[in-house]
Amino acid sequence: MSETTGNFQAVATQPVFGTTTSRELALRTHPLVFGVVMFLASELMFFGSLLAAYFNLRASDSPWPPAGVTLDTLESSIGTGLLALSSLTMALTTHSIAKGATLVARLWLGATMLLGTAFELIALQGWIRAPFRIDSHAYGTIYYALTGFHFLHVAAGIIMLGILFASMRMAAFERDNRAGVEAIGFYWHFVFAVWVLIWGTIYFVR
Repeated sequence: MSETTGNFQAVATQPVFGTTTSRELALRTHPLVFGVVMFLASELMFFGSLLAAYFNLRASDSPWPPAGVTLDTLESSIGTGLLALSSLTMALTTHSIAKGATLVARLWLGATMLLGTAFELIALQGWIRAPFRIDSHAYGTIYYALTGFHFLHVAAGIIMLGILFASMRMAAFERDNRAGVEAIGFYWHFVFAVWVLIWGTIYFVR
């Protein structure tokens, strides 16, 4: 800090808590980033209620899942791996933008979009092959509710990634003012984390 006319003025590049700078702290408390985090908190409660409904039905219905329900664990595991890889490439995207490497960021971002799209195609294929439908029984209803709402969230994320890809040189997506990138990154990591919970519940806890 420096004293100016009796007042204290914070230096923008002063280190705070080790390697974290006041600029980084300001970025993480940016209204856009903060708003997205609050939105994701509400979405976590939404998916939490669906998972709670799943376990409530599981406790009251027997057998669970119903007879004739078969799921492709290998296919879903491949999709999960692709989504995990997309979360990594998204982290590399934000890191590259922070370093000012726009071309590299575009490459990582393109990879993230492709991986997310591949996940969606696998999810669609799983629905087509499933021997039950949303109105077949309670299991079918909660299965399609969980996977369907997550599918929509991933689709929304891919659209946001596309906007980011086309608008990377706009102020909110540049190195020194990248709140838009951070917000989209948080969203994408969220959809991966939620999927891990859904995937583990449906395919392993059963």
